Amino acid sequence: MSGGPLEGILVADFSRVLAGPLASSTLADFGATVVKVERPGGGDDTRAWGPPWTGESSAYFECANRSKRSAALDLAEPEGAAAARALARRADVVVENFRPGGLARYGLGYDQVRAANPGVVYCSISGFGSAGGASLSGYDFIVQAVGGLMSITGAPDAAPTKAGVALVDVLTGKDAVTGILAALRHRDSTGAGQHVEVNLLASLLASLANQSAGYLATGDSPRRMGNRHPSIAPYETLACADGLLAVAAGNDRQFGALGRAVGRPELADDPRFRGNADRVRNRDALVAELEGALAHRTTAAWEERLRAAGVPCGPVNDIGTAFAFAADLGLDPLHDMGEGRIAQPRNPIGLSGSPPTAPTPPPRLGEHTDEVLAWLTSEAPAPLSPLPGPGSGPPAP
Repeated sequence: MSGGPLEGILVADFSRVLAGPLASSTLADFGATVVKVERPGGGDDTRAWGPPWTGESSAYFECANRSKRSAALDLAEPEGAAAARALARRADVVVENFRPGGLARYGLGYDQVRAANPGVVYCSISGFGSAGGASLSGYDFIVQAVGGLMSITGAPDAAPTKAGVALVDVLTGKDAVTGILAALRHRDSTGAGQHVEVNLLASLLASLANQSAGYLATGDSPRRMGNRHPSIAPYETLACADGLLAVAAGNDRQFGALGRAVGRPELADDPRFRGNADRVRNRDALVAELEGALAHRTTAAWEERLRAAGVPCGPVNDIGTAFAFAADLGLDPLHDMGEGRIAQPRNPIGLSGSPPTAPTPPPRLGEHTDEVLAWLTSEAPAPLSPLPGPGSGPPAP
């Protein structure tokens, strides 16, 4: 069976924390060979970001570093820097998230790598780009604040709130993968590599979708609305007898079905609620009417009834229940990584002819240093061999 559509692509991964490691991990999912370069003694910062801990590292590190080799190289030492440069010369893709220009002092900047490897696709990930924001630290939390995401997240009468996951890092990692794949396709047709640049702030601003469009159309910045949608009603959580139910009536047909399902068919003919714009304008009154009807049954009972009526809805699950729900739907959301290793979420992209490969466990720090160094000193090296599958690697020391 093929190793995936990126089989034969070598990725030199000089990134750490989340956006870059997620990007290189995604490339590994599709068959690329990824060598993660880490500083000896500590490695990727996220190895120490716990709790929670796994039997090998932190759960944070393991979420973004599956299917990689770890080579512990000290770039500040001549031998380590020389090995890193040799790796970059052989790589199809370099991924890095040092401060802009930071790798140049080791001979690993884009122009330096390109001079020895003209076909390289070199992806730089930063917080705020390589111009005026080059000196700024690019932590997801800070970018959520300065990039406007916090201003629209949370209840109207509460403080601005970050998203419950490092969402900007995740979005930027996905943008990095898109750029890398586009550059590889360009290389296929021209033979030329190029510099791919993404940054957290630009990725966030580009992802604000209707919220940024609302600002650009009116000049007014959107505000926090809790679980409410600024342009659709009802499209929010509604209180039932024992909890909250998320309800999304995105058109008049669904709203009519909602009214009938809750025993209030007349709501569809009420002038306050006849069209979506009317419902948005009179949202408070609409919610009062709906929650008055929902108050007599449980969330589970209303979920069953509304879904039967064709009204999109669902309970507010925790993460464990969400994985269980996906499993119940046959989505097979997790990979078993073998005894003693935590499961990994399945790559969400389905390809009928060249699906993602089964992942291998995240590496221990420096686990593959000797192998990588031996390979780099070989005059006519064969490609690095595939990593052993889950449960087949050597025992931890």
